[in-house]
Amino acid sequence: MKALFGLARPVLMALDPETAHGATIKALRLLPPGPAPADDPALAVEAFGLRFPNPVGMAAGFDKNGETPDALLRLGFGFTEVGTITPRPQPGNPKPRLFRLPEDMGVINRFGFNSEGHAAVHARLKARGARGGIVGVNVGANKESTDRTADYVSGVTAFADVATYFTMNISSPNTPGLRDLQQAAALDDLLARAIDARDAAAARFGRKPLLLKVAPDLTEGDLDDIVRVSRDRKIDGMIVANTTIERPASLRSRYAQEAGGLSGKPLFGLATKTLAQVWRRVEGQFPIVGAGGVDSAETAFAKIEAGASLIQLYSSMVFAGPGLVGDIKRGLPGLLKKGRYARLADAVGVAANDWASGKVSANRLG
Repeated sequence: MKALFGLARPVLMALDPETAHGATIKALRLLPPGPAPADDPALAVEAFGLRFPNPVGMAAGFDKNGETPDALLRLGFGFTEVGTITPRPQPGNPKPRLFRLPEDMGVINRFGFNSEGHAAVHARLKARGARGGIVGVNVGANKESTDRTADYVSGVTAFADVATYFTMNISSPNTPGLRDLQQAAALDDLLARAIDARDAAAARFGRKPLLLKVAPDLTEGDLDDIVRVSRDRKIDGMIVANTTIERPASLRSRYAQEAGGLSGKPLFGLATKTLAQVWRRVEGQFPIVGAGGVDSAETAFAKIEAGASLIQLYSSMVFAGPGLVGDIKRGLPGLLKKGRYARLADAVGVAANDWASGKVSANRLG
């Protein structure tokens, strides 16, 4: 796959970014069946009551409509997350809405939850049968919904039979007002109703972990409220973090000021600091998935030392291609050995205080 991407990369980069993404999805659907590569046992992770063969996951946003979960698992991802999925189909925001920032190794998107809707995506995931693998379902709300919390609850109910876990995405910056659900009272109501729906389905389909995905653009007071409510409601985990609306002064691309969420390398420092701040507040009550700017074994390991039990990537694949997941997995055992850790779990959070305080920053990794 690495060699094939090397050949295809000039063509993909010449295409409009959203067209190139669609071509990538089609290519993955043609990937021949076969087993995933074996993983180093030292990379196995126990989290949310699940056993992950390795900590590297594909973040939501890549496979919005559940077209390629098995292909991604065969590429070597330890898990993948489908979505964000809305109850009713919606087109999302007008195009163009996806921008590469090659000088910055970043991406800006303002998709706005473009989704084929619950029914179409559920049918696709149902057709997987008993293929196995950890496939999370990321649920959201329709833009025009009058009860967005009900949309999330509907997603939990609709996918209870096919999801390995759920993620409540309340942190996209591209649906007006969505991030208001991160406020304490609204979040408490959302989690209470979603957990009730999850528990109601557990007798038939088993108890599915429920995770919350938050933004990096939060004050420490916001984090206090979000973590307090999450702990009180006993959610199973948190994903930190989604894209940012901030625009670092270091950005050089001509698309740097496009509206939308910024991801990729420019997000790494902010997202990792937020991760560490969350880890300190969680106090071990639930595991955290670190996302935002993972583009190497070193950045993946930094997320782990900042408090992540698992990591997710997406934007870095635009520039590095599908071979990145293998590169990260090959590099992690050496970093474990260098740090004298017997397993990944031993490294989780060891540098969280330094990241949270700013003593350690992205500059350490170049």
